[in-house]
Amino acid sequence: MFRSRSDHPIEILSRREISRRAFLAGAASGSALIALHPYSAFAAANQAHLRIMETTDIHVAVLPYDYYADRPNDTMGLARTASIIESIRAEATNAMLVDNGDFLQGNPMGDWIAYERGMKEGDVHPVVKAMNVLGYDCSTLGNHEFNYGLDFMFKVLAGASFPFVCANLTKGQLAASARDDDLYMAPYVIVPKTVKDGSGGEHQVNVGLIGFVPPQIMVWDSRHLTGNANTRDIVEAAAAWVPQMKEEGADIVIALSHSGIDPNRTERMENASLFLAGVDGIDAVFTGHQHLVFPGKSYDGMDGVDAGQGTLMGKPAVMGGFWGSHLGLIDLLIEKDGNAWKVVSATTEARPIYERVDGKNQPLVESVAAVEESVKEEHEATLAYVRAPVGETSAPLYSYFALVADDPSVQIVSQAQTWYVKDLLKDGEYKDLPVLSAAAPFKAGGRGGPEYYTDVPAGTIAIKNVADLYLYPNTVRAVAITGADVKEWLEMSAGIFNTIEPGKPDQPLINADFPSYNFDVIDGVTYRIDLSKPARYDPKGNLINADSSRIVELMFDGKPIDPAQKFVVATNNYRAGGGGNFPGINDSKVILVAPDTNRDVIVRYIIEQGTINPSADANWSFAALPGTSVTFDTGPKGRQFMADVKGVKIEDAGEGSDGFARFRITL
Repeated sequence: MFRSRSDHPIEILSRREISRRAFLAGAASGSALIALHPYSAFAAANQAHLRIMETTDIHVAVLPYDYYADRPNDTMGLARTASIIESIRAEATNAMLVDNGDFLQGNPMGDWIAYERGMKEGDVHPVVKAMNVLGYDCSTLGNHEFNYGLDFMFKVLAGASFPFVCANLTKGQLAASARDDDLYMAPYVIVPKTVKDGSGGEHQVNVGLIGFVPPQIMVWDSRHLTGNANTRDIVEAAAAWVPQMKEEGADIVIALSHSGIDPNRTERMENASLFLAGVDGIDAVFTGHQHLVFPGKSYDGMDGVDAGQGTLMGKPAVMGGFWGSHLGLIDLLIEKDGNAWKVVSATTEARPIYERVDGKNQPLVESVAAVEESVKEEHEATLAYVRAPVGETSAPLYSYFALVADDPSVQIVSQAQTWYVKDLLKDGEYKDLPVLSAAAPFKAGGRGGPEYYTDVPAGTIAIKNVADLYLYPNTVRAVAITGADVKEWLEMSAGIFNTIEPGKPDQPLINADFPSYNFDVIDGVTYRIDLSKPARYDPKGNLINADSSRIVELMFDGKPIDPAQKFVVATNNYRAGGGGNFPGINDSKVILVAPDTNRDVIVRYIIEQGTINPSADANWSFAALPGTSVTFDTGPKGRQFMADVKGVKIEDAGEGSDGFARFRITL
């Protein structure tokens, strides 16, 4: 069990446990107890209840509105989360509100501001307007804050009425010691918080808030950051700065970690929150980045993690979902020990804004009007922006089967990328090399739920549809690689599938730990995937079965691919820079750094063509395994398209879990 500086054990209580205690105490006092948290209701004269709320991974989802689908959505929206913030403040005598990053990019409102309206001096970004209304105490940075460049980010941050902290983002090369790093912003702040103890007396508690961003931003946004910034390992930075926070009088230290939870310690790890919690002096950890909920079953069985009680290394921690779906909450019972304060008990919780009832999303709260009003003008402008037409499609665009068959939503991305890169290279040294294209499905269900798919009917295509096809503001890059590299690229992608036993029926097909955005389909070659072979690479790109080869019948121009032949592959800056750890794909292979985003290229391609034909060409499929079938889940609306899928026969297999539909493929 974690012990504080005074070696006093922290008691971690579940919400169920404290609710029962509160109920019993209320009953014993004639039900006179109002809806206060038990820490507030029963704190002693030398104790106080400190309640800290977290939003994380908002991604510009201020309103409960899906701009891609152009309709309201009850699963998202900071305006909805705001209702919970108000109610939680009412439940406690002392409360603070923090944000854990990734607020600046993620939907068309963010893109409209960045690419259309821009940010002039004195402008306040709509997501910051909403956050100012809610009265945040502090925020850190997420990786997506850097997507539009440093200048844009700092213009946005200037409009906030609360501070930002980040202890591992430097202006240049790392110093010999983290405390000598030239940081872009303060590594931490110490907020003097006036709290009321159990007898009503007021005290000052110095709450230290320190922030961290994933070091991988140097890969993901290298076009903006190379030569302008650097990052230090999260745990290393914390170990350096937390003692200084204590020296400067921080009674309680809270880590704002835009980093998920991973039990395998590595240098400069992306998801370092578990090991961050192990740094001496940190009292609680707010996590994010993984778009999951903690406490929660996603983290069951990990060493050092109590997924039920919500602790990392014995310390309270929380992750509040994404897009405002949950409010993370850590309740601390703090006790005065001489002139200092210590944490003696804690609870953690992620409160949702909606629930799933009979296969439908039901809101649990209403929006706060002041938050909605703060972005009304920008919301209307975004609607006009996303509804602007750019062309026509002769066939529907959907991603319901993008993980199991060649798919029209991926096909159109590859067509646009190939068209664009061929034109840019037509007069240079690579003009005679064949151009392939790598693209992955971004909206493929998963954590986003059974409605989280691209679904564009035949007919007019608008900006919102293109944004729906390509969610991220990546820029086009091209790499020059060999036929052998192409095969390894596809071997990595094929890791999304479980190993299938021949002759056995209805085996689950998809490895849920493999993100769909790393399932690259390469257009311009044909191939099959042998599911009876184990994956060659794990989801992190580690070689785990060197003798295995899932990619078979890999052909170019109707012939087996020559391992030594050179190809150009059109992709994006994330993949070309090493994102996803694909074997052999990194900056050293880049031959083209294009000025345009992949999304803009798709728009230009559609305008150029007038009417596009996105029909998939079935350039990949599964190798036959007689007597074998597999199952997978996708959105129920996929039933209307399953007969049109090429290269594979799909059957309806009933209902899946959590509102998904289940389908079967006979191999």
